[in-house]
Amino acid sequence: MSTLVRDPTRILFFTGKGGVGKTSAACATAIGLADAGRRVLLISTDPASNLDEVLGVKLCAVPTPVPSVAGLSALNIDPVQAARTYRERVVGPYRGVLPAVAIASMEEQLSGACTVEIAAFDEFSKLLGDPHVTAGFDHVVFDTAPTGHTLRLLELPAAWTSFIDDNVGGTSCLGPLAGLAAQKTLYAASNQALRDSSQTTLVLVARPDRSSLAEAERTRGELAQLGVVNVRLILNGVFHARDPGDPTAVAMEARGRAALAALPPGLRVVERTDVPLLPFGLVGVPALRMMGTPVGASNGGGPRPALPGVRGFDLDTLIDELAVRGKGVVMTMGKGGVGKTTVAARVASELARRGFAVTLTTTDPAAHVEQAVRELSAAAPRLSVARIDPVLETRRYTQEVLATAGAALDPQGRALLEEDLRSPCTEEIAVFRAFAETVAQGEDRFVVIDTAPTGHTLLLLDAAESYHREVLRKPSGSPQAVQQLLPRLRDPAFTHVLLVTLPEATPIHEAMQLERDLARANIKPFAWIVNQSLTPLVVTDPVLCSRRAHEAAHLQELVEHAARVVLEPWSVEPLALSRSDVSTGAREGTGPRAEDYSLKP
Repeated sequence: MSTLVRDPTRILFFTGKGGVGKTSAACATAIGLADAGRRVLLISTDPASNLDEVLGVKLCAVPTPVPSVAGLSALNIDPVQAARTYRERVVGPYRGVLPAVAIASMEEQLSGACTVEIAAFDEFSKLLGDPHVTAGFDHVVFDTAPTGHTLRLLELPAAWTSFIDDNVGGTSCLGPLAGLAAQKTLYAASNQALRDSSQTTLVLVARPDRSSLAEAERTRGELAQLGVVNVRLILNGVFHARDPGDPTAVAMEARGRAALAALPPGLRVVERTDVPLLPFGLVGVPALRMMGTPVGASNGGGPRPALPGVRGFDLDTLIDELAVRGKGVVMTMGKGGVGKTTVAARVASELARRGFAVTLTTTDPAAHVEQAVRELSAAAPRLSVARIDPVLETRRYTQEVLATAGAALDPQGRALLEEDLRSPCTEEIAVFRAFAETVAQGEDRFVVIDTAPTGHTLLLLDAAESYHREVLRKPSGSPQAVQQLLPRLRDPAFTHVLLVTLPEATPIHEAMQLERDLARANIKPFAWIVNQSLTPLVVTDPVLCSRRAHEAAHLQELVEHAARVVLEPWSVEPLALSRSDVSTGAREGTGPRAEDYSLKP
């Protein structure tokens, strides 16, 4: 039936660290089930979904048949449209009953990121917890956002059910609780469906590298705490060198072997499917049908392409430009798995080595910047590593609100305020405030921020615009950092956005869409970084030759699009140490052979 998931349950979730191939695995599984005669609904919960490109069909928020696969339909959960629908459901009953000014106030209250989250969650809950909504399908396959966002999504059924049960005041940060209470049965059903092993399987997708497998193990542990125990593992991109004379191929295979030898104990007992590295990108139904098949794994080679004309920038030159400014914010953005964390760690380490005070931090719930710094080298003396911890920030924000807004309240009023602060939305507000405070530190030092994968980052930036509109109306009640956040992000002399991508169609196109979204907020990228490229290397292994050939068209498209592009070659350790790190093992003479390649504007 399906070569990737044996004995599939009706509901399948695919999750994992960004860039490991979740969408490919979900699509290939859905296609395999449909080819076997099943009726399948494929759903993306990622705010930055790329199902459209991968399947070659324009999708929306309702099931759309995939023309080349009989029995398969797909949809994207659209958070913006879901928020509009949710707002109208809450506000609609009061139109014509309350004064226009009260309606306008309710609509404004429901315009923030909290509403977007609960609205998208509503749609997710219907598809998961209401069997009538998906009654026409034998299988429902969820292609989820990268791990941190997905775990948040999976925690929400229990969080909102508990909040509704405990809240006696009748209101929340989302307005009247009647709209939420009506959903209580649905949330409870979603909660139960997630934990029903006969109904739901959660598929962890990972690559054969240490960080990806460590992330999969952390996810497995957190899922177990949520009561989700029916878990499988797909190991994607397993590579076996065919040319022992190709140092890149030999190094790539050795890295995968070492990662598997250190497979975390919790994952060793999980049923696993190994998927070989294919010689081409997984875009389009024909390519997806080959995922996990011996036929797909055996293809490779082909003529060597002409190299694209890449502008002559490298990461060290880029860091030199940033160093001239002496302070400010550097943000790495892009699709999950492209190397944002490592790029951020590299930039932060290099700026600190140049004598600047630097803070390296992350907005990604699943990121581990400390590990990235350790993998690069010993931390420089003036480099501090931090993390925006949602739990700590929520506690700090709650205490602050109770000490200020709650100080003059009577016991009943304080109890209502405490109830409101127990809402899952409080975490979103607290994290946003912490982000604003982090950006503000760029007035005195360098702050390098490793952002969450694209979809989660866009929600954060949407929150910035929403809060900015709010503080313009009543700035006295907002912290200075919040008031100045959007102006700081828009100032090209203060904030420098690095769009990080891989030399593949999907991450490049997703980053281009992110660039357009940033433009609407009047934020312009400083540079593009194409990570882990085979193009600058001499390769002879047939699979790598084929993958290198497929890079050319994507790189040429980017070069014609962007003014400043950095091309970083594949290395055993992603984004290996810079040219100045000779004492700790620089690239010279130790890694895959590099060749001269054309650099022209």
